[in-house]
Amino acid sequence: MKGLVGQFDLAWALTELHLSALTADDFLWEPAELVWTVRPDGSGSWRPDWSEAELDPIPVPTVGWLTWHVTWWWSVTLAHLHGDDVPDRTDVTWPGGAAAVTRIRGLAQRWRATLGALTVDDLERPSAFPWGADSGRTVADTVLWLHVELTKNAAEIGQLRLLRAASR
Repeated sequence: MKGLVGQFDLAWALTELHLSALTADDFLWEPAELVWTVRPDGSGSWRPDWSEAELDPIPVPTVGWLTWHVTWWWSVTLAHLHGDDVPDRTDVTWPGGAAAVTRIRGLAQRWRATLGALTVDDLERPSAFPWGADSGRTVADTVLWLHVELTKNAAEIGQLRLLRAASR
C-alpha cells in the first residue's frame, strides 16, 4: 500500500500545484472556438456540456469542465469501491470555481483515507469500474487508473492555466 499512497501523493502534488494557482477567470476561459464548458441551467445549477457520440474534432475542455469531470469520475470511483450508490453523471453539478477546488480537495482526502484502509486482499478483488464486469481487472487496477486519470486531468488544467496566462 505504501507504493500506492506514494504514487497518489505524487499525482496529488501536481494537481495541487495547478489548483492552488487558479484564478476565478481561469475556470470559464475558452481557449478555442469549439469547447466543452459548464453552463447554468434554468435552475441555476451549473451543468457540463456532454455528448454520448464520439465527436471529431473533440471539443477543448475549459478548466471549469475539467474540474467538474474530476469531481464526477472521482465520486463515481469512490462509490464503486465503497459499495455506495453511484451518482449518475447528470446528478453531478459544478459548484463554481473555488467550490470545485474545495470539492476536489475533499475527494483527495477521502481517496487517501481509502488507500490507507485497503488491504492486499482488497486490492486483488475484482473491479468492474471503469472497464466493465467481464474485464478481469482488480481494485488495484482501478487505483492505478485513478492516479493516471488524475495526473492527466491535472496536466490539462495546468496547460490551460499556462495558456491563458501567456495569452493575456
